[in-house]
Amino acid sequence: MDDRTQILGQPVVTGGSRTQMGAGRTQMGTPATGFDPMRTAMGTPMQTVEVECLPGNRYAYGPEVTRDHALVILKASGQQLGRRAPINICLCIDRSGSMEGPPLEFAKRACEYVVDMLEPNDILSIVTFEEQVDVLMPARRIVNKALIKEHIRRLEVGNTTNLYDGLIAGCMQIASVQAQTPGYVNRVLLLTDGEPTVGLKDYNSIVQQVGEQKARGISITALGFGQEYNEELMAGIARRSGGNYYYIERPDLLPEVFRRELETLMTIVAKNVRVRFQLSRWSRVRQVYGSQPAFGSGSVEVTVPDIERGTVRTVLAELEFDRHPAGIFRVAKAEVFYDDVVNNRPERSAADCVFEFTNDQALVAGGINPTVRNELDIAQASTNLQRTMMGMRTQQLTAMGAMSELQKTRTILMQAGQSQQAQQLDAAMQSLRRGGGDVEKTLMGAIVDIDQGKR
Repeated sequence: MDDRTQILGQPVVTGGSRTQMGAGRTQMGTPATGFDPMRTAMGTPMQTVEVECLPGNRYAYGPEVTRDHALVILKASGQQLGRRAPINICLCIDRSGSMEGPPLEFAKRACEYVVDMLEPNDILSIVTFEEQVDVLMPARRIVNKALIKEHIRRLEVGNTTNLYDGLIAGCMQIASVQAQTPGYVNRVLLLTDGEPTVGLKDYNSIVQQVGEQKARGISITALGFGQEYNEELMAGIARRSGGNYYYIERPDLLPEVFRRELETLMTIVAKNVRVRFQLSRWSRVRQVYGSQPAFGSGSVEVTVPDIERGTVRTVLAELEFDRHPAGIFRVAKAEVFYDDVVNNRPERSAADCVFEFTNDQALVAGGINPTVRNELDIAQASTNLQRTMMGMRTQQLTAMGAMSELQKTRTILMQAGQSQQAQQLDAAMQSLRRGGGDVEKTLMGAIVDIDQGKR
């Protein structure tokens, strides 16, 4: 027996497995406790994150196996709701020999800037790494700022780069607080100017460990400085953990980037965000753009980066449907789970993804949702950038050819309203014209921004 739910007075048919109410992107969410489908459908003003799920097309062609898209939109309230959540942050700083001189001096200034911005209820730890890993300051509340800054000023460079052990030591500092005092926004800020040269160096192993940290509620922001660091590794760390990625060209930019990241952390209203698609038995998820989904029995789940106040996160999935009779049917539910930082409680909300199956191809041709179409264009831009980077690395693209491809992708981003990412492509093209070696680092930043779905 199919379970039937009324939406706008018409029967919506889901598969034989009875799915729970989920959360999508523009429909307002509902708390996990006392879940109320009507409140989810109508919206609840007190919800920190509103949720909606949009079909890529109002119609689907029923006589054939067909594909389309579902767009989940998570929109955080723009209002300042009381005091911000406290931050549990670890500064994980590379002090290998290549950081000698201005890089380390500006890194010290950046760390001091973080100390000045934090409040007594925040928690800070500082880990440094070269060949050895040192916990300069264990996790503790900010009490004596002058003493903390004095310890920072004493930092000196060492030898090689044991990035992995330094990173894990930083995560352990975060976890030591997390186990005792929940409710903090947890983040490691990893700054390095080079490749791992000692300790664990394998990309897949490092990123896998980072994914395990994310499962524990710890995100890592990767800050790559200069020309020598591995942008693929740093971007992989940021993407897998739900943190941010920055390419920092000059040492004097370090304090400003640290400030920007800290201000972002201070506005987070939802953390540990997950989107789960509960599928009807005749529906499948083929891919979730920019994500590595976990496939379950009748469901697919992805993690989403933390959401700041007044921002939007998007998740775009490609769906496939079996042949289906005409009528309005629910093809999936999008459930959203997150920790409400404002109210310090877990939340859950849901939205249906509904298509009208028809035998009229003309209706399908005219039913495209422009919002979803725009999001698909943005996803295509990310694919284009990855292809361009690969062409440059394998020398299948000349500098002129790469410039042409970047210009095309920039046009797509501008038309899709992604001006910030378009500006990153401007910077990459300028570097390409002057023969700079930072083109791929800049492009990687644009790809990470696009794939994280922050709009």
